Amino acid sequence: MRRLRIGTRGSALALWQANHVRARLKEIAGVECELVRIRTSGDHFQTAAVAQIGTKGVFIKELEDALLAGAVDLAVHSMKDVPTETPPGLIFPAITPREDVRDCLISFRGETLKTLPAGAQVGTSSLRRQAQIRLRRQDLSLMELRGNVDTRVKKVEAGEYDAVILAKAGVDRLGLSEKITEVIETSVMLPAVGQGALGIETRANDRETSDIVAELDDDDTRYSVTAERALLRELEGGCQVPLGAWARIGGKGLLLEACVLSQDGREHLRRELEGAPEDAEAIGKKLGKILLGAGADRILRLAGRGVGNG
Repeated sequence: MRRLRIGTRGSALALWQANHVRARLKEIAGVECELVRIRTSGDHFQTAAVAQIGTKGVFIKELEDALLAGAVDLAVHSMKDVPTETPPGLIFPAITPREDVRDCLISFRGETLKTLPAGAQVGTSSLRRQAQIRLRRQDLSLMELRGNVDTRVKKVEAGEYDAVILAKAGVDRLGLSEKITEVIETSVMLPAVGQGALGIETRANDRETSDIVAELDDDDTRYSVTAERALLRELEGGCQVPLGAWARIGGKGLLLEACVLSQDGREHLRRELEGAPEDAEAIGKKLGKILLGAGADRILRLAGRGVGNG
């Protein structure tokens, strides 16, 4: 078996994720891998809001280009960064076991979302997070925040923000869990589509690599992420649409919860749907139609269209 080349961004979190996959492939299949760092559009524009960059898949496009060109054999992505449409010739043979889907808050003085004082400056670049915060705390000052996870944590520790909100999975992966002030429950803030899950992408015609990578696939996570992505596709949403969703496998099958909000948080819809895991795609589509029928299309038009899935 040849030595596989893993395409990855160069951030600390992306490298952790790629090294995690490399270790798992060595453990399960005895395959040696090397990392190939690739700079993406999202990395080039660290100070701009994701919606202003104007490209779908800003954190993965160059990785996919490298895959298609044969410069790498597989690429590792956070599934929340992956657009709902995969380019022809590429597939995801593995979505690895999901970690904590929740968001978390790291504050300068140890406050929680509830105890932050009025006017506190909270950093987040995600319209999804902003809208769900505004639903409960109209009195907070929400500030644009870009940069890698470790950079964002340093900014709040330096007092540039009173608090920042991040995906807990990323904080955990970087060994920064002790800095978390509050884990925000999903009843308060539903996560982004695919949050906490890693996807491994390969060329469809590279059966040897795809078959090896498929050994890392987790059925429950794939069903859950499939339902969430089908919902997102039905709503024609991108990364910067105020949409939260969480699907998981339970005693009665697959349960999918979703919310759609206006940017100011004053209008919101939240619905759920349950069914067989094997019907994940259909469940996502159906819940999307339910939300549209309840007025989600009007709310999303007001919110505006964007890119990404923060």
